[in-house]
Amino acid sequence: MGRGIAQIAAQAGSTVRLMDAQAGAAEKAREAICAQWDKLVEKGRLEAQAAAAHKDRLLLAGTLADLSGCDLVIEAIVERLDVKRALFAELEALVPAQTVLASNTSSLSVTAIAAALKHPERLAGFHFFNPVPLMKVVEVIAGLKTSPGVCEGLSQYARQMGHTPVQAQDTPGFIVNHAGRGYGTEALRIVSEGVADFATVDRILRDQAGFKLGPFELMDLTALDVSHPVMESIYHQYYEEARYRPSVITAQRLAGGMLGRKTGEGFYRYADGAMQVPAEPAVPQVAELPPVWVSPRASRRAELLQLLKNLGAKIETGASASPQALTLVAPLGFDITTVAVVERLDPARTVGIDMLIDDAATKRRVLATNPATRSDMRDAAHALFARDGKAVSVIRDSGGFVTQRVVATIVNIASDICQQGICSPKDLETAVTLGLGYPLGPLAMGDRYGPTNVLEVLFNMQTVYGDQRYRPSPWLRRRGAIGLSLMHQEE
Repeated sequence: MGRGIAQIAAQAGSTVRLMDAQAGAAEKAREAICAQWDKLVEKGRLEAQAAAAHKDRLLLAGTLADLSGCDLVIEAIVERLDVKRALFAELEALVPAQTVLASNTSSLSVTAIAAALKHPERLAGFHFFNPVPLMKVVEVIAGLKTSPGVCEGLSQYARQMGHTPVQAQDTPGFIVNHAGRGYGTEALRIVSEGVADFATVDRILRDQAGFKLGPFELMDLTALDVSHPVMESIYHQYYEEARYRPSVITAQRLAGGMLGRKTGEGFYRYADGAMQVPAEPAVPQVAELPPVWVSPRASRRAELLQLLKNLGAKIETGASASPQALTLVAPLGFDITTVAVVERLDPARTVGIDMLIDDAATKRRVLATNPATRSDMRDAAHALFARDGKAVSVIRDSGGFVTQRVVATIVNIASDICQQGICSPKDLETAVTLGLGYPLGPLAMGDRYGPTNVLEVLFNMQTVYGDQRYRPSPWLRRRGAIGLSLMHQEE
């Protein structure tokens, strides 16, 4: 992180002094940064003269005293409050009063870091993301006593470095790590319930919802020794708020050293750096498909009926299904078993399909069985919905489908961030799209998939599980009643 920050600061025209407590580390950092510029020159992406100028501005500092002439000192050391406090106390005694002190902390309280300083008003959080030159967002965090001018200056400097600053209150996880709680933690819960395996959940969220990486691919990339402690930290800092509850799955894998790519094994195995992905189940061969009856309560029922027509299905239109028919339901948030019982359907012939997202906008269809679903009906549904070549995943019964659960959780946590006033809705969307790489900002997801749909998933999930983690945010409930077209407006 320190190397990346130094690189973009030098590229922005600043004279940069590198200092590390470990002998030789600063020299290695400078060599690595210069090598990066040389590669850019070789690729024709940087002029040789510009690279030479960057190198001239990148200097070494032997001791902290060598930083005494700096206008800004950015700390990027180990995430330990006591160590950071000690460093800033030492720096405060060495640098002039006008020098701004900034911490690249990702999870510690900026207020707590500054508390021991004589002048806490000149310290702020300045949180970059790795790799710094490519991740174009930086969180600017004011502690309780931080001067507004300090944050304004850091925001301006972030723009000078080619990054987009977002303003955050000093709360656990700030914006990005807070907003990111919904993706991995809900996926982990889905797997822990036996709904689907790691690879299936990843495929669904990539192909159906458009995420660049599935949650388990992402955790393998970031490594569990980084991501699991963040889960625990935010959960405990919010006094065991149910929405942020970590999983025993990651705790166990962390203890066993299955950290991800860097150890060669995580949720996936890696051979020569290549991820080993289990093959998808083959589409069943079904000699003759049964007729299909669609529940009148199915979400997007008209679209589902048109899809079935396009697939060449024999559709029943009676008030109830015939004894031979495959019965399709499309609930939001409810499990297939509950729907079959409430609607007085034969559970042995009932299969669910996720219709939260327009079928034309997805690369994968997701079906769900209940414990009583006959294997011939499961296979018939799989074969039918794969007729046009689109991928199909069949998962086990749960309260809500994979995409429904994860998207609703993401939108709900983002809404709670707005409820708490941690940042503006605009900065939230910017931070998440740039910092997490989601296909849409979380509020835009709520807009696209429908606020009433998201609320229905949450309310029904809360009913199924009796769990406060699915409690809808008041901010979302208010806007859900009038439409999320107001979501991007400032309060």
